[in-house]
Amino acid sequence: MGINTGAPRYRRDDHQAIAKYINTGDRVLDVGCGDGQLLQLLRAEKSARCQGLEYSQSGVNLCVSKGLSVVQGDANVDLAVYPDKAFDCAILSKTVQELGNPDLVIKELSRISKRIVISFRNYGYWRTRLTLLTTGRMPTPGRVSSWYEEGARRPCTLLDMTDLTQSLGLTITDACSLPNNGSELGNLKWLNLFAKEAILVLE
Repeated sequence: MGINTGAPRYRRDDHQAIAKYINTGDRVLDVGCGDGQLLQLLRAEKSARCQGLEYSQSGVNLCVSKGLSVVQGDANVDLAVYPDKAFDCAILSKTVQELGNPDLVIKELSRISKRIVISFRNYGYWRTRLTLLTTGRMPTPGRVSSWYEEGARRPCTLLDMTDLTQSLGLTITDACSLPNNGSELGNLKWLNLFAKEAILVLE
């Protein structure tokens, strides 16, 4: 069986939106790259020079089977080995809310990369607020039926995330909601209310 080097047929909404912020030939680090779908997409469509950092051995094995350059590691501690400005863009695709120390990871990424793209679930979304208000129970993301099946380790709102990034001295250069994908940087409070998922671009 040959190595699958092309872009995946199934594309997550956040992957397609993130690709808009990658320039042709960019050096990209995908932190928490999972099975490598985003890396495949960026390599095939942007000719990006991609590397991945993945915690799970099973994820690393899948990536390597696709011919991707991925190492096993813990972003909370292993980013320190990367040199300054080693990448044009670092990506946290639905990864930031699973980190033990998201502030330290984002700070390290700002050192090793010129810009950072973050996608995450926005728990400030109006339906999430309404569910919690009316039921007194934690809303379940996606198609799961129980709060413990799948969800953010550290749930936060878009405004929480903007506060964190600004406290680290970073500037939000673009923001969008999913699946709309249009730039909505001008009104983050509106985005906090109506975006089920969000993307922030930091420099």
